[in-house]
Amino acid sequence: MRLARADTATVRPRHPLVGAALVATMLAVTLFEWTGRQGFALISAGLLIVALSLLSVRVRWVHRAFLAVGMILAVLAVATLPDWPDTLHRAFGSAGFIVAYFVALLSLRVAASGSGAIAECGRFMGEQPPGRRYLALTVGGQLFGLVIIYGAISLLGTMVQTSVMREPDPRIRSIRLRRMLLAIQRGLVSILPWSPVAFTLAVTIPLVPGATWAGVVLPCFVTGMVIMLVGWFVDTLFERRPGARQGGVGAAAPGWRDWAEKVAPLLMLLAGLGVVSACLMAVSDVRFQGIVMVTVPSIALCWVAGQIIVESGRLDPDSLGRRCMSFIETDLPEARGEVVLLAMAGFIGTLGSGLLGPVVAEAGLDLSAVPPALLLICVFLVVPVTGQIGMNPILAVSLIAPLLPSPDAMGISPVAVVVAITAGWALSGATSPYTASTLLVAYFGKVSATRVGLQWNGLFVAFSMIALGAWILTVTHFWT
Repeated sequence: MRLARADTATVRPRHPLVGAALVATMLAVTLFEWTGRQGFALISAGLLIVALSLLSVRVRWVHRAFLAVGMILAVLAVATLPDWPDTLHRAFGSAGFIVAYFVALLSLRVAASGSGAIAECGRFMGEQPPGRRYLALTVGGQLFGLVIIYGAISLLGTMVQTSVMREPDPRIRSIRLRRMLLAIQRGLVSILPWSPVAFTLAVTIPLVPGATWAGVVLPCFVTGMVIMLVGWFVDTLFERRPGARQGGVGAAAPGWRDWAEKVAPLLMLLAGLGVVSACLMAVSDVRFQGIVMVTVPSIALCWVAGQIIVESGRLDPDSLGRRCMSFIETDLPEARGEVVLLAMAGFIGTLGSGLLGPVVAEAGLDLSAVPPALLLICVFLVVPVTGQIGMNPILAVSLIAPLLPSPDAMGISPVAVVVAITAGWALSGATSPYTASTLLVAYFGKVSATRVGLQWNGLFVAFSMIALGAWILTVTHFWT
């Protein structure tokens, strides 16, 4: 992913057909979300097949393996399932929606990469004095995560790495870098349960009967606050301190005016996203995910236009057109690996669940006989555990959630199911050595991803499991 505008002297390969197919897929899915017409769903499935076919010759063998698994499962579904057309329809719908959502979010990430104000805000947070550094970076991870998702770690990680390099003592430098990187990561994963621009709720809500974004956002926000507080608790009581020496990095403590000046552009952007989304929700019956797919690219386009006005003093249509074409021809194709993995996670998870359903029924396994609280705790734990073997949370959730009894059958609120799934998803983001957040922290910390997930975050995850387990039980028994 790009963190800053590419050097104009660098020649980036262009693949306009790939980008055009992905944008067309997003438009078809968006039209389906807003109109409900099945014709758009069929068009999006066809466009998705075209996009994945074009990408298949440009990705690594591991991504092609996922494509092969998807094709094998599709053949098995046709051969064994009497309702295979519906199963394939759901699988293509899931994959197409995920790709469309990713394209929309990537537009905002690319727009952020060209913003000097965003870079300056990240630099400001990365250079806070020791007394407030952890909290500042945790909040920074949250705020930037709401705009550029995992790009928050890339942006802030670069800033803190530059900042700690000023410290001459290697021991102090190592301790500070670790604490700062973990603060960013824990801030990011704390928004995953409730963020409107993360895949967590976008994927989970459609899989849980009766769940809506408006109904689950408050308890899922509490989940995020629990994660943030546990992170602060662990850092305060258990993380090593550099010692009495406090000079060097970020010694001056900025005042509230400095904070307001540096953070204002980011807050204004988030406010714009919230206001536009709220207005669209008020005048339409479209589900929130469909609204995001309209709001985010629109805000991104306006943001890029604003950047051009700041640079040249006027809105130059040619410059805006070149930026849009660059997004289609280079930015989208450069994300080919992410696109394939995300699409196939949704496709394989949906097909796998459809294939496992009859097997579970024939085996006589009745999950509705399991106490709901115990079942949800197991679901909560399964998601981060499967992350240790490389299973993407989208794949794990798409595979597991449809096998669960409906909330009505369990006698609980849909909110409890969503809270359990999203809490596990968030912990997977902090522990799995295959997730972007852990890999990026490992890169900046110059250690292995396994060490970050299981050693650096070991105590954090242990306390989080206890606190989140208690919160899940509370919601299960008392939320109506």
